[in-house]
Amino acid sequence: MVETAKDIAKNSKSSFYYAFNLLPNEKRDAMNTVYAFCRQTDDIVDQDNLSDDIKFDKLHKWTAELQRALKGYSEYPLLNKLGKTISQFNIPLEPFFELLKGMEMDLQKKRYLTFEDLKLYCYRVASTVGLMCIEIFGYKHKSAKDFAVDLGIALQLTNILRDVKKDSENGRIYLPQKELAIFNYTENEILTQTYNDNFKELMKYQANRAEMFFERATHNLNLDDKYAMFAARAMQHIYHKVLEKIIEADFDIYNKNIKVSKIEKVGISLGVWAKYSLVY
Repeated sequence: MVETAKDIAKNSKSSFYYAFNLLPNEKRDAMNTVYAFCRQTDDIVDQDNLSDDIKFDKLHKWTAELQRALKGYSEYPLLNKLGKTISQFNIPLEPFFELLKGMEMDLQKKRYLTFEDLKLYCYRVASTVGLMCIEIFGYKHKSAKDFAVDLGIALQLTNILRDVKKDSENGRIYLPQKELAIFNYTENEILTQTYNDNFKELMKYQANRAEMFFERATHNLNLDDKYAMFAARAMQHIYHKVLEKIIEADFDIYNKNIKVSKIEKVGISLGVWAKYSLVY
C-alpha cells in the first residue's frame, strides 16, 4: 500500500505534524506534501542497508524526477503532487534543490571543521524547509525569510545536540572539529560516549549558539506576520523545549533520552494557535 503525504507526515511522529495540523485544509494538505517530500528525501540518505554509491544514485534519480515533476510527469505521484503545490503557492525552486545538496553533504562529509561549514549544512537541510513553508503560510514582510533561515539553523543545531550519540554511532560527528579542540574534547571521547566537564562546557557553548539563533528568528518575525506563522512558531516552541530539556539534563545526552512527549507537542501547538487566534 502506497503511503499518502498525510500518512507519511502522521507516521513520522514528527513535531511538524502537530505544529501544522491546525492549519486550514488547503494549507495543511500543502504542508503534508512538502513534509513528505523532505521526509522521503532524508530517508534515501538514512537507509543503513545501502552503500553510499547506491544512495547517491537514488538521490540523483530523485532529483531528476523532481525536475520532471515540475512539468507534471514524474513516475512518483508524490513528486507530481509536490509540483502542483509549488505552482499553487508559487514556492521558489531553489530551496528544494538546496535541500537535495544538503542530503549529498551527508553522504560526502562525516565531519565539519568549523561552524561556518556546519552552518551551510544546517541551511541546506533545515532553513530550506522553512523557506518552502513560509510561502504556504503567507507573509507580508521579507523579514519572514530571515525568520525562516534563522529558525531552521536553530532547529538543526538543537537536533545535532540531541543526537550526538546516535549520529556518532552512524559514523557522523557534526560538532565542529575546531571547537572540539578548543574545549579539549576528542572525537574518540564522543565515540566512547565520555561524559565529563569538558563535554558539558562544549555542549553549553553549542546550546548558547542555538539559543542565539532562536532569538534572532523571533527578532526577525514582524508583528504583522505572527498569526500567519503560528505553525512555525509552534515548531519553534517545541524545539526550544527540546533545548531546555538538554540543558536541564546537564547535557548528558549519552545516558538520558531527551524528548518532548506527544502531549507536550499537542499542548504547545494548541497554546500557540490559541494565543495568535485570540490576539489577531
